[in-house]
Amino acid sequence: MSMAMSPAADSGKAPILVVDDDRKILNLVRTYLEREGHVVLTAGDGMAALRAFRHANPRLMVLDVMLPELDGLAVLRTVREDSDIPILLLSARGSTADRVYGIKEGADDYLPKPFSPAELVARVNAILRRTNAAGEGRPARPAVIHWSDLVIDRDRYEVRQAGRPLGLTAAEFRLLAAILQADGRVLSRELLLDVLYGVTQADALDRTIDVHIGRLRDKLGDDADRPRYIATVRGIGYRAAGLAQGAS
Repeated sequence: MSMAMSPAADSGKAPILVVDDDRKILNLVRTYLEREGHVVLTAGDGMAALRAFRHANPRLMVLDVMLPELDGLAVLRTVREDSDIPILLLSARGSTADRVYGIKEGADDYLPKPFSPAELVARVNAILRRTNAAGEGRPARPAVIHWSDLVIDRDRYEVRQAGRPLGLTAAEFRLLAAILQADGRVLSRELLLDVLYGVTQADALDRTIDVHIGRLRDKLGDDADRPRYIATVRGIGYRAAGLAQGAS
């Protein structure tokens, strides 16, 4: 199925890629996102989604799980081999197990079908706010955080460990930066959900945070029992391990 770009494509703004095999959903989501000023690129199957990803360099992907040619989870895994682009999964499967599995595979958020287009737009905007520089009116935060052998560069959205770049997702990057910048304070799961999604959602799962932290620890080579970077505070949340190393 061919790709389609919104009429605003000549604005020079990186597009949001929306992938779904339901033409009505594609048109509905595109309409709502364009009302917010976003440039939208659409694809109707998994192979078309990968072609669009490789050629258009989108800044965010809204990805349906059930797709022809190549399913959404296969697309997600392929994209994650090369990119930490924020990905919001859509699926008619909205069980706890399905949501957790999607997060484990590298998604930044998961929205079950049927969904409210207004909620989808709100989630997209929240993800983009956190992917971009800090918003106006917020206290200035250091562009670069140094912690042990880690360097977290907010401007480049990049983390290096002993000089080696780590392929973190947008969600993992935000969680790591928040925890390490808290100067040893414990951050509850509720607060970390707010870091990810902008609001504490009544239906959000505490386990969502645990899954992200687990993936983050794997990439850092961190041991939960003898942590170097992220320590668990049972029943509450997470904090930076050891003493603050400072930021610059």
